[in-house]
Amino acid sequence: MARKKGRDISGWLIVDKPAGMTSTSVVNKVRWALAAKKAGHAGTLDPEATGVLAVALGEATKTVPYITDAMKAYRFVVRLGQATNTDDAEGETLRESAERPSDAEIKEALHQFVGDIQQVPPQFSAVKVDGERAYKRARDGEEMELSARPLFVESLIMLERIDADHVELEMVCGKGGYVRSIARDLGEALGCHGHVLRLRRVWSGPFEASDGISVEEIDALAKTPELDEKLLPLQVGLADLPELRCTPEGAARLRNGNPGMVIPGEAEYGDEAWASFEGKPVAVGIFKAGELHPNRVFNLD
Repeated sequence: MARKKGRDISGWLIVDKPAGMTSTSVVNKVRWALAAKKAGHAGTLDPEATGVLAVALGEATKTVPYITDAMKAYRFVVRLGQATNTDDAEGETLRESAERPSDAEIKEALHQFVGDIQQVPPQFSAVKVDGERAYKRARDGEEMELSARPLFVESLIMLERIDADHVELEMVCGKGGYVRSIARDLGEALGCHGHVLRLRRVWSGPFEASDGISVEEIDALAKTPELDEKLLPLQVGLADLPELRCTPEGAARLRNGNPGMVIPGEAEYGDEAWASFEGKPVAVGIFKAGELHPNRVFNLD
């Protein structure tokens, strides 16, 4: 089997994704610009959405689940009065209404979408139905009965009533949230229909859109040391886990996939934590009786 070409480079590049570009296209551009052997992203954004797209390089791809599981914040504009088949502005209009809720009615309706809720994904989404992506079936004109999924919404607030037809909202939520479903269901709750007009992910876990690099900058700095300097270290993706330092012997054992001795810190028995040695991440695992039992090992040498 042919070996993948590219550099063994590890870390995170935070991109402020533009509208009109798929998340996969952004990852491919980053991989090319850094001549990286391996890259992936932590949480897909719809093509027309903007904001934080955290791209993991090399060994940092092993920490992607900790970012996809982290809390995220979105700012989005809901177009009131219209339902579309995609629940955003890219789709065909299915239903229209002349009804328009007051600001007070919108704020009151938002309460039902906060906390532990059940959310039905959009018809045009990546969830699988009998082994096939829902959006592929939807493109063929099939209407599916998609199962509701649990979602934790920490907050959902109205930022601005732009005009009678448009309202800007901000949502902080956990893993698996569909902003398009929130807009759709809010419109139905208000009796006027609704869909997402614009969407921006403002932060995801430890990563902020304001710190992101643009695609234009990536092109300008491609294959230069200046782009390498934009990389954040792998351990930034482990910000929600406690760090435990390990002994030289412990580091050697952990690198071989065996439980290794660590110096007690903030982690308690049974906690997931990450171990470091001489400032470098070594492994992620479960802390038990003075040892870390690894489930992910990093090769940063």
